[in-house]
Amino acid sequence: MDAPTRDDRHELPSVDALLADSHVVRIPLATRFRGLEHREAVLLRGPQGWAEFSPFVEYDDQEAATWLAAAIATGWAPPSTPALRDQIPVNATLPAVPLDRIPAVLSRFGECRTVKIKVAERGQTLADDVDRVRETRRLLGPAGRIRLDANGAWNVDEAEHAIRELERFDLEYVEQPCASVAELAELRRRIRRIDVPIAADESVRKASDPIAVARADAVDLVVIKAAPLGGIDRALAIVAEAGLPAVVSSALDTSVGLAMGAALAARLPELPYDCGLGTAALLLSDVTRTPLIPTDGTIPVAAVDIDEDALARLAAPDERAAWWRARIARCRELLVVGAT
Repeated sequence: MDAPTRDDRHELPSVDALLADSHVVRIPLATRFRGLEHREAVLLRGPQGWAEFSPFVEYDDQEAATWLAAAIATGWAPPSTPALRDQIPVNATLPAVPLDRIPAVLSRFGECRTVKIKVAERGQTLADDVDRVRETRRLLGPAGRIRLDANGAWNVDEAEHAIRELERFDLEYVEQPCASVAELAELRRRIRRIDVPIAADESVRKASDPIAVARADAVDLVVIKAAPLGGIDRALAIVAEAGLPAVVSSALDTSVGLAMGAALAARLPELPYDCGLGTAALLLSDVTRTPLIPTDGTIPVAAVDIDEDALARLAAPDERAAWWRARIARCRELLVVGAT
């Protein structure tokens, strides 16, 4: 996806303005996730409040610039539409952990009725996925909801076989089973009669054309994330153009980033699915004394009060802080170029 240009409702802040009140943090995770044991993020304070810039380190500057546009839109301009709800139902997220760790991981999320299970983990097998889904179903009971996320790791044949094996556990949907739009469309055609919905995540947030997956009739719903899509207003426009049900999710954010996701979910005309915004439960610490950990399966739509002591305690090493600040400067320059 091309980096968005600046929001017409405000001027692009200078690098000095972006970094004037910025804090690079490094937060330990409760369980290894995406190969990470710590999550790094930059918190930026603008005139509208705190924002987060936290693209994963492997993303190039062009992709990361979209995340910076979202942070600027959050910290320097309020959303252009009103909130429609003040609580957001959320799911628990289960990494590809051993069976004996499942109860402990899920317990961090409290009473969530929905669990998203990571599958197709490198180094694991379909049998591992079946065991993990079976155990989660046992713990949830028949009323619980289970969705899977393969992060595009299967080809069409592998995805079809896996979904046919796993659909007996009553799946809500499968997120990004294959990497490409063409593969998703072919898979959806093959499994239509077993009625397991397909969702797109990477095919929306990492695509040059985020509507292509809807235009190809390749999925039943879209997963959207405010930061990778350039902010709340841009994400809402993508959902409106796609014309599909949407689930708002996170990218292992701090509570500041999760608050932006909650603000996006609060502005969707309809919210038919629990959102993937409960991932503060996967962090061992946070930048606030009141992290957005789910309570009775929901998180509030509210600004986050920053804990200055936590910022000091979680401060990233100097070399990492310098790396992130240089990245912000490069990404801002890309936004300037895109605006000309």
